[in-house]
Amino acid sequence: MIEVKNISKAFDGPVLKNVSTILETGKTNLIIGQSGSGKTVLMKSIVGIHKVDSGEIHYDGRDITKMKRKDRNHFRREMGMLFQGSALFDSLTVLENVMFPLEMFSYDSPKVRHERAVFCLERVNLGDALDLYPSEISGGMQKRAAIARAIVLNPKYLFCDEPNSGLDPITSLLIDRLIQEITHEFNITTIINTHDMNSVMEIGENIVFINKGEKAWQGTKEQIFDTDCEPLNNFVFASNLYKELRVAHKMFLEGEAKKLIK
Repeated sequence: MIEVKNISKAFDGPVLKNVSTILETGKTNLIIGQSGSGKTVLMKSIVGIHKVDSGEIHYDGRDITKMKRKDRNHFRREMGMLFQGSALFDSLTVLENVMFPLEMFSYDSPKVRHERAVFCLERVNLGDALDLYPSEISGGMQKRAAIARAIVLNPKYLFCDEPNSGLDPITSLLIDRLIQEITHEFNITTIINTHDMNSVMEIGENIVFINKGEKAWQGTKEQIFDTDCEPLNNFVFASNLYKELRVAHKMFLEGEAKKLIK
């Protein structure tokens, strides 16, 4: 579990204002909000890329804001990162890309490192692509390779920055479900920074909505239909499709209520 306590961050002006939230273990925690809302700064602050001006960030009781640089760098080995553009090395094969963190941070034997990398690639259904280069596989396969690399060190915390960027809707759905499966399977605290409403409605187990640098709402994908948070409604239901879904949801609840009354 990651507990964010009253953090604030400013650059030329305030970006985050006294934000507090809990990101739960074994769940997909989504940070959403409009462009410029502060959601990316929030994620980078949680990771430790940005030093907060005030507040605390506790990883299972350990406050990363109080750690010395050496301790913080060592602690980051417990984090996995899935970058927006996959960020695979073009000159390395898929297997070599996944092996890279192990060669940097693992003290295991070469045989054990190799077996771990192959296991992770097989887990994301890339067991047949070990010797291919990033340019030889599709965008969805690149993203799956990046997921394998992100989990190869068996992280406790997985950070995903716009994981569906540049992917078609069907591939995006597959990536969402894969991230959620891995989160549950390995009991990871997963944090996803996204503006993809399909992801929100598909895997939003714990959603944090940031508006103008403040936490305006937190809840599940089911609760999002019943919120009276106007900025969130404007953000989520800007699409006619989700407006229709919300109407259908309300009609369903009203119908169920009438059945109970009868």
